[in-house]
Amino acid sequence: MNDERTLHNVNIERAVLSSILFDPETFEEVAARLKPEDFYLPFHQYLFRAMEQLAADEKPIDEEFLRQELQKHGRFDEEAMVAVLGANPISDTRAYIEEIKALSAKRSLVTLATEIRKLTVEEDLDATEVMDRVEQKLYEITQESITEDFRPSREIALSMMEEIERIKAMGNSRLIGVDTGFRNLNEQTSGFGKGDLVIVAARPAMGKTALTLNMALKAIERGEGVAFFSLEMPAEQLMLRILSAKTSIPLQSLRVGDLNDEQWAQLAQAVEEISRRKLFVDDGGYATIHHVRSKLRKLKTQHPEITLAIIDYLQLMSGEGGRDSRQQEISEISRGLKQLARELQIPIVALSQLNRSLESRENKRPILSDLRESGAIEQDADIILFVYRDDVYRLSEVREKLEKAKAEGQADKIEKYQKLYDEIRRKPEEETELIIGKQRNGPTGTVDLIFQKPFTRFVDAGGKKGFEVVYEEGNIDMREGNIEIPQI
Repeated sequence: MNDERTLHNVNIERAVLSSILFDPETFEEVAARLKPEDFYLPFHQYLFRAMEQLAADEKPIDEEFLRQELQKHGRFDEEAMVAVLGANPISDTRAYIEEIKALSAKRSLVTLATEIRKLTVEEDLDATEVMDRVEQKLYEITQESITEDFRPSREIALSMMEEIERIKAMGNSRLIGVDTGFRNLNEQTSGFGKGDLVIVAARPAMGKTALTLNMALKAIERGEGVAFFSLEMPAEQLMLRILSAKTSIPLQSLRVGDLNDEQWAQLAQAVEEISRRKLFVDDGGYATIHHVRSKLRKLKTQHPEITLAIIDYLQLMSGEGGRDSRQQEISEISRGLKQLARELQIPIVALSQLNRSLESRENKRPILSDLRESGAIEQDADIILFVYRDDVYRLSEVREKLEKAKAEGQADKIEKYQKLYDEIRRKPEEETELIIGKQRNGPTGTVDLIFQKPFTRFVDAGGKKGFEVVYEEGNIDMREGNIEIPQI
């Protein structure tokens, strides 16, 4: 078959193997890019595996030792060996290696096509499981076909020079990454870097989701694209929150349709505007790292204007199975998200839960160890942000005191705590601390925001407070005279 011959090239395989025998020092270069299974002929696979074994045993890679190694396993073929030895060795094997790798990938895809038919027709599996297995296998083939080499200093330096010139052209703006949507946060992070994994973590009721929706809204208003994976909330509920934040119509009014004529006009205009923006929501409620990777790659290809991806939230993602613990699954997920951010050159913002144990502390401001399954998340994240609103805990404390006063029949305390409870609950705005718990390339500290409760909207605090900076070893030059204090 003509198409069958396009899936392998025996002459090229022989030329590469012959080159190793002619100059054994080239073996390491070839082995860094190829594995035995990349060769088409079984004897070529056996021969390359024997070369690997000799290299591991620190024995010469020559005809005699290879003969002994192959005979030991009953895999020596005199005719096939003569054909390899008779091939012309080549001095530059790179193009030949790439061809072998490409043909190997094609054969893997043909095998996958056969597996798809088997999984779909012969095995009793549902469509979701079939697609999961196919996506996982396709990703493995993709990863195996990548043969990147070291980048020379000249290439890196020129690339960095282009980036510096790009930043300079922006008028020395502190914003060099993707706009976070908040001026105060931009000042301290210079924006989210392309390829960053950003973790936004909070306890329930702190506005975990609202903050990232605000970021998404600001991004699409700038004409950028946003991908939002919602594993907990339907897309319609997300849109309600976005519309409330955009129109300044209270969320509760939108939920029940209690709007006056002016608000209806505002809503219609906002819906018309947002419908033209590039916001894409996956609210299927189920996602693995392969699911996210597959969908986001496809979306980014179709819409290059995508500059931000958001996942709400990380702990609701599922592992691929076969892991001994949930911590290992989370490790696989967080590492996969970081790799995907780098591949697509966009920041990925993932929401994360915090351990309940922090609520037993007197100071309930989150720290890194409060992250659920924190080890892998803390290691992979470039930026970790904690959302903290003190009024949430104040309201809870006052409620407890009110209930206690009612139980004890203390009328004076009931009146006192009821008044205080209503005052906190009805506050239209609450001070919010956005705590930068980790920043790989900058300071940690606290950014002040205001949470406008009726509209589930966060806004900058207007410079009422400064940025509390905490410099730590590893993210800032600590030597005397080298610490630049951000302007307040």
